[in-house]
Amino acid sequence: MNCEQLKSLWISEERKTFKGWDFSYLAGRASEEQLPWDYRSIVLTHMGSGKNMLDMGTGGGEFLLSLDPPKGKTFATEGYAPNYELCKRTLPDYGIDVRQVHDDRELPFEDHFFDLIINRHEAFDAQEVFRILKPGGMFVTQQVGGQNNRELSKLLLGNDSNIIDAAFGLGSAMEEISRSGLTIVEGKEFFPILTFYDVGALVYFAKVIEWEFPGFSVDRCYDKLCFLQEQVEQQGCIQSTEHRFLIVARK
Repeated sequence: MNCEQLKSLWISEERKTFKGWDFSYLAGRASEEQLPWDYRSIVLTHMGSGKNMLDMGTGGGEFLLSLDPPKGKTFATEGYAPNYELCKRTLPDYGIDVRQVHDDRELPFEDHFFDLIINRHEAFDAQEVFRILKPGGMFVTQQVGGQNNRELSKLLLGNDSNIIDAAFGLGSAMEEISRSGLTIVEGKEFFPILTFYDVGALVYFAKVIEWEFPGFSVDRCYDKLCFLQEQVEQQGCIQSTEHRFLIVARK
């Protein structure tokens, strides 16, 4: 199938809807290099049945539910309206209180309320995290750094239009967290390889991750997609460098 014939398939990928934070649609079509740490295991280490827990930016709540968190003591925030509506319909049945948040600097919780705050790939204000943590409370965050998929975005869009701060990484985040008064317990950084096995999978991904590929469309990036199609035919895949870091801190 030539590039022109593939275009209609790529456009259909571009138009697909996305809910929560579930990329299972790309199973077998994309893969991500494993991180040298296990965020889930680290979170479980700090959980407890008697502890108040917050999941910041819970998405569709899929990861939080996988932890089997304590009923009546677990809270979640979400800013994206469709995900918030989804969580409102599902999470209360599991004893989880869901709050919509529009400003990370103003979280709707009392001072010194949480024993554990977790945050995977969500923005945060370190001073606000400090405020709502109990003394001795833990903050566990895994973040997407500023170099995430940056070269692939530049290749597709022709410029560095990625809206994430390129300097955002382990060092800058640890400085911010330390300034808030929290003590860093652990900090790690890694640059995993993300692999796409067909161009359509990349199209779907780029349309969902719009902050890394702002303005992406099949029509706008058609020539670059054709170039990448040749690469898939010759090499079997497209690869991109991601950027992840982990911080564990204590109040």
